[in-house]
Amino acid sequence: MGVGAFIEPLVVVTLLFGGTWVNRNTRYRVFDRRRSRVQSPRSSSPDSIESGRSSPRSSASLLDDHRAGSPSLLAPQEPSWRKREIRILGYRKEVVSPNTRRFEDYFLSRLLKKFPFLVEAWYWALIYWVYQLGRAFTALTLVEETVDVARQHALQLIHLEQRLHIFLELDVQHWFLKHPFLMHWTNRIYSFIHIPGTILFLVWLYYYTTTRNRLDLPFANKPVEEADGSPAGPRLYAARRRTMAVCNLLAFIVFTLWPCMPPRLLSDPDVPGDIGKEARSYGFVDTVHGAEGESSVWTQNKFCNQYAAMPSLHFGYSLLIGLTVMTIPLASQHRRSRTLSIPVTRRRSLRLRLLSPRRLVCLLIGLAYPTIILIAIVATANHFILDAVAGAMVCGLAWTGNRVLLNLLPLEDYFLWCVKIHKPERRVAFSDSDDEDAGWGQDRVVVKAAVNH
Repeated sequence: MGVGAFIEPLVVVTLLFGGTWVNRNTRYRVFDRRRSRVQSPRSSSPDSIESGRSSPRSSASLLDDHRAGSPSLLAPQEPSWRKREIRILGYRKEVVSPNTRRFEDYFLSRLLKKFPFLVEAWYWALIYWVYQLGRAFTALTLVEETVDVARQHALQLIHLEQRLHIFLELDVQHWFLKHPFLMHWTNRIYSFIHIPGTILFLVWLYYYTTTRNRLDLPFANKPVEEADGSPAGPRLYAARRRTMAVCNLLAFIVFTLWPCMPPRLLSDPDVPGDIGKEARSYGFVDTVHGAEGESSVWTQNKFCNQYAAMPSLHFGYSLLIGLTVMTIPLASQHRRSRTLSIPVTRRRSLRLRLLSPRRLVCLLIGLAYPTIILIAIVATANHFILDAVAGAMVCGLAWTGNRVLLNLLPLEDYFLWCVKIHKPERRVAFSDSDDEDAGWGQDRVVVKAAVNH
């Protein structure tokens, strides 16, 4: 694995700590509890913005909450329970869970309020390690029959791609093998970009949708009530984080029920019989894990399931990131387009509307990233093209069905109650484009007015 075994974990840790620092609340002091109580008005309910399932409050109620947050001899009494709504396939049921706001003055709660991205780092670690532990369990319990089935499934994919005339993996790899310099960097892209790139995306998306929109943090000498981030708001970030979690869940189900060998393992010389002969006949080369390769610490260990090629989360994640970057709602000052007039005749001209520079950059990055990852997973013989197709399908299903994870919020409330932590709530200036709560836009205006009060 070489130097990458040390650099990659260091990069991951640096990104997580860097994201925590960049997204810190600069106006909040962890050890000044009296000031922190007065600083921000209470939200409409104990429900966090992520849930989107609390009843909208009237403007008078919100302003009363703001006045209640000011110094007073009467300390507000927090209810012991909060209401959550469970939604599954049209079924709705209201449940109650502990209200953790009683713990907001505890040290860990104040630490999370100062560094709210620590919550996101915890979410990412939970999602990632649950997925990796699942893969480790399947890897340690593999039997020879499962390996044979995975090899047969890989050959079935080749036969299907040949019928569909999309069996291009060998041509792509042979071209890169003729260009060692490109092959070397393609190996590095496959091994070292997936996890750091995903974390960097999460740090950026949180900063652009949440931190830049905080009502109490002015940016670029702008008034407190003016924001400069994406009008999508923090729910866009929460939706993409949930989408990644659902991607992991769906991928785990697929590769557990239908193990598939990556192309690079088909060239095993120790496999006897006609199946082994056919598998070797294609001549796939393992460019990543060989002596000249650039294998990752995350992919080369005994706890890694080598037969989880279908679907490709490398491509599924990159597609999710690319689509999000391409379609990210921009602040008004970054949406301004230009019109180019091209004379056709003396009296007529062709008017072309050009994209804003910020939108053009988003489109280029959004297209380039999944394309580069797709080329990398095919050129290194780690995935078939149909693995990438399955990764795209998993991404699409997770994108549309990620709200199912909101049903776990009551369990999170009980967990936070047990450890006596209150998760910080996001106060931002914009409503969310993918929000289903009709009352959110009204609450946003009222909170803005409360800040100015």
